[in-house]
Amino acid sequence: MDTLNGIACFIRSAESGSFASAARVLGLTPAAVGKNVARLETELGVRLFQRTTRRLSLTEAGEAFLRDVQGSIDQLDGAMASARARTGGPAGVLRVALPYAFGREFIVPMLDSFLQAFPAVRPDWRFDNRPVDLIADGFDVAIGGGFDLKPGVVARALAPAQRILIASPDFLGRGPPIVTPDDLAGREGILIRSPQTGRIRDWVLTRREGGEVAIALDRRVVFDDPDAACHAAALGMGVALVAVQSALPWFERAAVVRVLPEWWVEGGNLSLYYPAQHLLPQKTRVFIDHIVESFRIKDLPTRFSARHPAVC
Repeated sequence: MDTLNGIACFIRSAESGSFASAARVLGLTPAAVGKNVARLETELGVRLFQRTTRRLSLTEAGEAFLRDVQGSIDQLDGAMASARARTGGPAGVLRVALPYAFGREFIVPMLDSFLQAFPAVRPDWRFDNRPVDLIADGFDVAIGGGFDLKPGVVARALAPAQRILIASPDFLGRGPPIVTPDDLAGREGILIRSPQTGRIRDWVLTRREGGEVAIALDRRVVFDDPDAACHAAALGMGVALVAVQSALPWFERAAVVRVLPEWWVEGGNLSLYYPAQHLLPQKTRVFIDHIVESFRIKDLPTRFSARHPAVC
């Protein structure tokens, strides 16, 4: 068992780049992780890591050993979780990362029926607009868009992640009509900083008939939260570019209207992200299935489309 503990500590440390990050995932102290790895090195007779005060780096022997054992601990954990689930059902802490407003508006309402079906699962959710490192941070599932698909992580698409332009009727009534993308030039823009890079991306509008054109809004206001951008648009501060799912609640309140309804920005997919394990823990598998089925029942893939009548 000591050898298995050492291998688990080695794999998590290699994946995250530090004993401290591995300790958070494994529920140990950094000192315990370091001692387990040291004992494993002694048992193997090779040094697996080059250690500095700032980071860990794999030795050549460590890289070879990681290739040989990576995935084995996940498979064992999954097999043990599945065996336990056969008698007790899905159970344990379910750590999920999801964006603030989207998670609150659309995912939290799916939680009650999930808890009724699986009362032994205990949700521990982190709301953050920034993509997390699923493996290093120890999450079972993350929901969002724009994640880097790192080794050991898979993505399951839930719905399109298209962006649209919105503004308040009051704002649109104060200036010349916006009929074509060229009419955006010089108008006040409410833009969102990328949570991954901290920069403001240069988005390109497309339309169903074809054609592309760059967005030429002035940078009047910059936020890092799409719900704040929608709020500012509803208050008449300018034209905001936000994801359809962020704008939907504001359309339902009649607080904003669509600008250039035939145009939108393609943004990939809104997805579920989870570890690429052959045997996922039952708590994770049933949660993924529940979210996918809830999206289907609520018709969210259609409602999140830039072509849906509710946002046109």
